[in-house]
Amino acid sequence: MNEIVALYKKSSDPAEFAAGYLGYLTRVLAQMDTKSIGKFIEALVDARERGARVYFIGNGGSASTASHFANDLGIGTRTWHKPLRAVSLCDNSAVMTALANDYGYSEIFIRQLQVQMLPGDVVVAISASGNSQNIVDAVRYANSNGATTVGLTGFSGGELGKISNLVVHAPTNVGEYGPAEDVHMILDHLVGAFLLNFCAVEPD
Repeated sequence: MNEIVALYKKSSDPAEFAAGYLGYLTRVLAQMDTKSIGKFIEALVDARERGARVYFIGNGGSASTASHFANDLGIGTRTWHKPLRAVSLCDNSAVMTALANDYGYSEIFIRQLQVQMLPGDVVVAISASGNSQNIVDAVRYANSNGATTVGLTGFSGGELGKISNLVVHAPTNVGEYGPAEDVHMILDHLVGAFLLNFCAVEPD
């Protein structure tokens, strides 16, 4: 059942709907596995220590989340002496359209990883459904070529939840893109806040 549709149907006005939406999001967040979040952060800290790159991928709203992650972790942590080398593979429109035109949309991420990724890098794949073919193919490639893969999922987790080395799951109902993407953005700010404080205590 789609909780958001049910909330709308029983709300008498926008304020009541807003209260219901926020209440539902709070319940979803309360069900999150914080140990999996901790492992995600530890993987990022380890990548930073090794000078490895962290690649973020996603489609649609998840593409903007990928870009936001790359900004907040790469620039927002302000660790110029030992940067977290975060990159969104969603941001270069020339590259993405060239790959989509020449090879098909399903290969826009895997082809970039073939050019950029090295063994030991981290690939963070963001997908509410977990079933986007370009995401699944990219993660399979990363798994086969020495990277650590992290899946940020929603709904039932999909194929991404099955094949990623680490999974942080937003336990939303199928079709609830808004709440799933809300959780992924909250994860961005949660992880960024931890890393900002973690890095702040280090000597320059």
